[in-house]
Amino acid sequence: MADPSNPSEIARETLRQLAMRRTPPTPDNYHKLYHEIAGTADTEAPFPERFVRRIAQQLPRDTAERQRLARQLDQALAAGNTAVAEQSLNQYFACLVADKPPSWNELIANLLRQWEGRQLGWTTARKRESLDRVLGASDANTLYSRLQALLRAWGQAPVDPEIPEAGTPSPVPSMVEADIPPLGGPPAGEAAEFVAAHRNLLALTMESVVPAFLHEHPDLVSDAGLIARHARQATDAQSLSVVGTQLRKFAHRLELTAADDAEIRAGLLDLLRLLLQNIDELVIDDQWLSGQIEMLRDVVDKPATPRMIDDAGRRLKEVIYKQSQLKHNLTQAQRMLKEMLAGFVDQLASFAETTGSYHDRMGECARKIAAARDISEIGHLLDEVMTETRFIQLEAGRSRDELSLARQQALAAEAQISTLQKELDNASHLVRHDQLTGALNRRGLEEVFARESARAERHDLPICVALLDIDNFKKLNDTHGHQAGDDALVHLARVVKENLRPQDTVARYGGEEFVIILPEATLEQADQTLVRLQRELTRAFFMAGDRHVLITFSAGVTRRSNGEPIEAVLKRADTAMYEAKQTGKNRVVRAPNDNRTGLPPGS
Repeated sequence: MADPSNPSEIARETLRQLAMRRTPPTPDNYHKLYHEIAGTADTEAPFPERFVRRIAQQLPRDTAERQRLARQLDQALAAGNTAVAEQSLNQYFACLVADKPPSWNELIANLLRQWEGRQLGWTTARKRESLDRVLGASDANTLYSRLQALLRAWGQAPVDPEIPEAGTPSPVPSMVEADIPPLGGPPAGEAAEFVAAHRNLLALTMESVVPAFLHEHPDLVSDAGLIARHARQATDAQSLSVVGTQLRKFAHRLELTAADDAEIRAGLLDLLRLLLQNIDELVIDDQWLSGQIEMLRDVVDKPATPRMIDDAGRRLKEVIYKQSQLKHNLTQAQRMLKEMLAGFVDQLASFAETTGSYHDRMGECARKIAAARDISEIGHLLDEVMTETRFIQLEAGRSRDELSLARQQALAAEAQISTLQKELDNASHLVRHDQLTGALNRRGLEEVFARESARAERHDLPICVALLDIDNFKKLNDTHGHQAGDDALVHLARVVKENLRPQDTVARYGGEEFVIILPEATLEQADQTLVRLQRELTRAFFMAGDRHVLITFSAGVTRRSNGEPIEAVLKRADTAMYEAKQTGKNRVVRAPNDNRTGLPPGS
């Protein structure tokens, strides 16, 4: 060996020694012999694959992150990729170190405080029943999360100072005891009327109010109806005492059922949160799902309201429909691209077959020319060569044109697929919303107006609508360009949304006009809200290039009457907004509606 320090010479000698010693050429044998010849120490130990496989089978997978890392380790071991397996194992151990242990001392202290507290709807018996169910958890992490959920439920309940401490007799008699007259004789006239009225009120409550909250528990609804009938038939102290006993048993069952329902709802919300987290990790490349996941997280993490759930349901339906259409178009475009690629391959195969036949003929002609004894035998061979050459020339030109056309079609299909994919990614955000400003579009405005109007009429609440228009918008476009105009619209929509109440809605009505729906607001309150928006808009800087530009708007605001359609409301607001423009701009003009019949003025 010329140079034992040269790695190539060492490797060559290692292979030679393996052959001479008749040693199996495994990686371990090569590794050992290489270090023996080089005279170096074998410091790198082989990867303990079997040991790591046994560890991977016993790793806890109780969280989404640990489950992902353990799955990544299993895949690396199955593929034989030791580098990725080692990296995944290190990441898993780092995740274990980073996990903060549960703060049991704070949890127990909070449990003691909540247990001694007085929460409306949570008696000591109900607390004990709920705590017994939570303590049946199978592991410490589940127990910790369930205790946290239970304490949140206790903490969110309003405090009721009239609820006595545990073990303290209640100074207030029960409803049934209050209805029982003294045993010394029949009640007086007023007392009898009082008892009868409250007895009927109890029966009405058990017949109408209680069943409305127990539609999923028909047995409790049946018991409530039975108690109502007994209450109506009760005429003396003994029968009222029986009704009181039934009512106390019913109240106890009702408490247990309510606690079960609350735990079921909390469990379902936890499952939904876990599902959303898992989907978000599994579909990293599918951006079209981001809108739905973000929307559902908002609904799950915030206190749910009928308005929020209704809006989320409508948006999900529209997004699902829009994405189904885009998915269909995307599938068609991908199928067309596959067909063009298949034709491209067929054309290449046909051209290759033609050129192969041409080469065979040229070889045959060359052999005949070499065997020819005089020039007269070569003439017809040259004619054959020229004919075949012209034919292959035409075939090559035709194939070139077809391949060029197929290439153009493939590029067009690829561009279409890219466009459809971008539309699919944005579908979650742009249905019902204006693409530029993110505010609702006209379709979204009409749906929100219909929903809020119905809610306002149902609860006899006011609802106001404002129409605002950016002042001097044409001058802004002419001076600073259309991009500055678009940026001004985005700026206005952002400032308005940041300074409205959660129940208020802003929509782009067209051009530089926006509509704001203000439920549960009087005309005076709506006017004050718009003035405050004008003030906040002047405080927010808007830069057109390197220049600071003042953005203002003029607005008209009006209150909707019962039964009034959106067209009539917007027409009245538009008239008031035009008056604000004519009287100096950057103003708010009210358009009062004193029509008490519920119909638009002039109808």
